[in-house]
This record gives sequence, structure tokens and C-alpha cells, in this order.
Amino acid sequence: MYCKKCGSEIDANANVCPNCGANQHENTQPANVRSNGDAPSFGYAVLGFFFPVVGLILFLVWRDEYPLRAKSCGKGALISVILSFVSGIIWGIIVIVAASAAAGGMTGMAAATALLL
Repeated sequence: MYCKKCGSEIDANANVCPNCGANQHENTQPANVRSNGDAPSFGYAVLGFFFPVVGLILFLVWRDEYPLRAKSCGKGALISVILSFVSGIIWGIIVIVAASAAAGGMTGMAAATALLL
């Protein structure tokens, strides 16, 4: 047997070349792709973002069999839920400031300052 990197003759059972140190049994697939076809997927992350319930269901179904794909679905769903929560808080603050400005006759900045103090 010959080394895959330097071409020197090595033992047939050798895992590493004694001359150059190259691994002789390297996996030819990329590191983030598994033999069962599992790989991170941007498409599933987008699906989970726009439909968080679907992303959560896919995460729960695939977490053992396709963990990288499941993680993509879960990330999309989680980001969607967090952004929805944050935007809800921001809209709530805007509504409170607008309502207090309309009720008290204050300008928007004065009402916002009063609300924060």
C-alpha cells in the first residue's frame, strides 16, 4: 500500500503514514455531511422561521435520525419566536406611548420620557 499524500510505501494496516503523518483512512465526505444524508439545511431553517410550529415538529421528529437537519429547523423556529416576542414588546411600548400622548396631550418624546422615568 502507498501513502495517499506522499506516495511512499507503507504497511497495509497503517492508519497514519510514518513519513509524512497523513491519515490514510480519511472520510471523503465533508465534515458536516453524515453518511445517512444528514446535513444542515438553510431551506429547512427558513421553513421553520416562517412556520415555527412546523419547524418545532420537524425538530422533534428528526432530532435522533437527522440531528443536523433538525437543528436547522429548530434554529429557524426559535429565531422566529424570539423575533415575534421582541416585536410584540416594541409594539406594546409604541401603543402605550401613543395612548398616553393622546390622553395627556403630550408630544411623543415627552410621553416616552415620562414613561421611562
